[in-house]
This record gives sequence, structure tokens and C-alpha cells, in this order.
Amino acid sequence: MGFKTRAAILKGPYDIELAEKELVCAPDEVIVKNHLIGICGSDKSFYRGQLPPQTAEFRQEPKFPFWLGHESGGEVVEVGSKVSEYKVGDKVIAFGWCNNFADYFAAKEFQLQPAPAGLDMDLVSLGEPIACAMYSGLHCGAQLGDVVLVMGGGFAGQIIAQCAKKKGADKVIVADVLDGKLELARKLGADLTVNLKKQDLKEIIFSMTGGQGADVVVEAAGSETSFNLASEIIRHNGKFVFYSWVTQPITLNISRWHDDGLEFINTCLVHHTWRERYVWTPPSLRPVAQGNIDIKPLITNEFKLSEIKQAFELADKDETAIKIVLRP
Repeated sequence: MGFKTRAAILKGPYDIELAEKELVCAPDEVIVKNHLIGICGSDKSFYRGQLPPQTAEFRQEPKFPFWLGHESGGEVVEVGSKVSEYKVGDKVIAFGWCNNFADYFAAKEFQLQPAPAGLDMDLVSLGEPIACAMYSGLHCGAQLGDVVLVMGGGFAGQIIAQCAKKKGADKVIVADVLDGKLELARKLGADLTVNLKKQDLKEIIFSMTGGQGADVVVEAAGSETSFNLASEIIRHNGKFVFYSWVTQPITLNISRWHDDGLEFINTCLVHHTWRERYVWTPPSLRPVAQGNIDIKPLITNEFKLSEIKQAFELADKDETAIKIVLRP
């Protein structure tokens, strides 16, 4: 049985459209009917023409034309004869670059994750970015009494900040350049927010900590400036947490990394092996299913899949948009 689907193809920078494809389920594949699809920051970079080098994550070469999309989830509608982990009717989260800006997508078993029981399907469909951010928050090294700084008030940064506060951080600070994101961060529990265009973050952090610096700094902004500023305001032997994906080479001042013995923590759940991800995702999503972390306010814009051009134009031009989603 074949499934006709619309699917996004990125033909070049700023040139995205829906093409018609027919999916035929291979013996080792699963066909999923999408419920909701999210635009990731990496999708936005690709849209702007910033394709990264080939990595193990990409089973299609990162070059134009590129079949785009990875954040989604939905219901299994067909399974191949060699598939044992899933059956028709199962609800799943996508964890692979499977051209997910589509009505239907095909995936290998290892590119999927069972949906946690009781989790709203909109959040199931955003399970990959939620789990990645939650895993980062849970494993950032924040402890009771710590001062935690989150660089970037986007989707991941907002989740990580909530998680750090729930873990017992004494002070959680969110830094960004947009007042709207900072206002939302305060509503979601941040103790302090800093507008990097209007305030001196370094002065504020050192004043707050008696000149020591933050115990934990999470880099979730993804810029050269952010990486270097973060490096300056971590305390001696503090924790530098990598989250954002910088697709282009940047210049870093790593002298302080060496001299102050900073601890570096890579919390990218999705870039570990699928076996590790399969184990780590359920406990990462459990606090969300329990209602301990507020996700719905982070979904700021919704489009129909047929409006994909408008959705990406908004993602490119409006930095106040946090999570843009599309419904088939």
C-alpha cells in the first residue's frame, strides 16, 4: 500500500515548496501520519542556506535540494514485515531527519520513539525538541543553591530555565535580546532576565555572585558572541553546558577554559546513539507529562502545512516567534 504525501523540499536558500511524493513501506520501515510538525532552529539555518558539513546524523547529504524536516509525531499507519517494535495505531515521536514537513513520512524503527502515555499529542509531536531541552536541563549539573544562567530565551532555553529552577537552583537568569522572550521567561519562573542590548550581563552576574560568576551557564543562543560572553562569566571550575548547534565555524577565546578548569557538558540527547536516546527520552519527558514544565506558551505561531512558505518567512524575519508549528 502506498501513501501519497505533500513533502517539503528546500531547493536553495529561501526557496522552499511542497512536492508530491508517494511513500511505499519497505520491509524495515514504518509509515507515520503526522499530527503536528515544528520548525527547528536548524531548519531556519538550512532555509538561510547555512548547511553544515556531512555528519553521522545526516543520511542524506546536506546539500540542495534538501528534503527538510525532523520535528514531528503522529500515528503509525503501516509497518514493514521486518518491523517488530511498532504496530498500526501506535503513537510515536520522530527522532530522525525523515522529511517530516509532510502529511506522512517513512522512518526506520531507530528513528522513532514511543509516545509517553498521557502526553498531549501536540506535545508528543514536539517530543524531540522537548526531550532534548529537558535532557539538557536535567543533566546540566545545576544543584540546590546554584546560580544558573541560560543564554537564549528560545524554545530550548525557556524549558531549560524552568527545569533548572525545579531542580533547586537558587537563582535562574535568562539572557536574550528580545523583551518579549524575557517577559515570558519571568512568567515561567525565571528569577531575573537580562536584555543583552540594554544591560551589562557581566556586571550583573558578578554583582550578584560577589565577583565569582555563575555556577552553570547554558549556551542556547548559538552565536559566537554568546559563546565568548558565556566563557567570561562562569565561575572558576564552573560548568559550561553546550546546547545550541552552531553550523558555521566561529572564533573562541579558550584561554579561560584552560586556566579556570571549566567543566564542559554536552547535553545533546539526539546526537548520542539511538539506543541511549531510547533510554533517556522517557525520563526526560516524564516531568512534562506530569505537568511540572509548561510547554504550551512556547508554541507562538501555527500554520497549515500548505502555508509552509509563510511559516518559514515568519521564522526567518520574526525573532519573537519561539516555536512555529504546522498542521497537515
